[in-house]
Amino acid sequence: MRLVFALGAFGTVALLSVASCRTAPDPHQEADWIRQIERSRLRALVDADMDAARALHADDFQLIYPAGVLTTKEEYLESVASGESDYRMWEPDSIEVRLYGEAAFIRYRSQLRIVLSGQDLGVVPHWHTDLYEKRGGQWQVVRSQATIIRN
Repeated sequence: MRLVFALGAFGTVALLSVASCRTAPDPHQEADWIRQIERSRLRALVDADMDAARALHADDFQLIYPAGVLTTKEEYLESVASGESDYRMWEPDSIEVRLYGEAAFIRYRSQLRIVLSGQDLGVVPHWHTDLYEKRGGQWQVVRSQATIIRN
C-alpha cells in the first residue's frame, strides 16, 4: 500500500491510501510505452537533442560499443554533443520487450548510420540490447550494448 499526503481545501493534510484506487499497469501498454521511449531516445541521439537524451539515460548509464569499449553516460553524451559520434540515421525494426517488474529488457535490430570522428561508416545493421529501469516513476535506459551484424 502506498500512502500519499495531500493538502486539503483548508490547508489540512489528509492521508490517502492509493493502493485500492490504483491498478497495476497493463503489461502490453507498459511494453508499448517502453518502445515509444526507446524510439524517442534514438530520435534525441540522431537530433543531438541533449536535454531529451540526458532525461532518458540514467545517471549510472553504461554503453558497450560494438568495438567492446565501455563508456559512461557523460562520456557517451559528450561524444554525441560534440559531434564526435554523429548519428545520421537510427531506424529500429520491431522492438521486443521483456518486463520484470520495475525493469525491462529490450532487443531489436536496426539500420544505423553514424559518422565517427569524421569518418562515415555508412549504413550498418546492428543488434541492440538495452536494460531499462523505472526510477521515480520514469523509465530510463541503464545499460546498453550494440553489436554489428556481419553477413
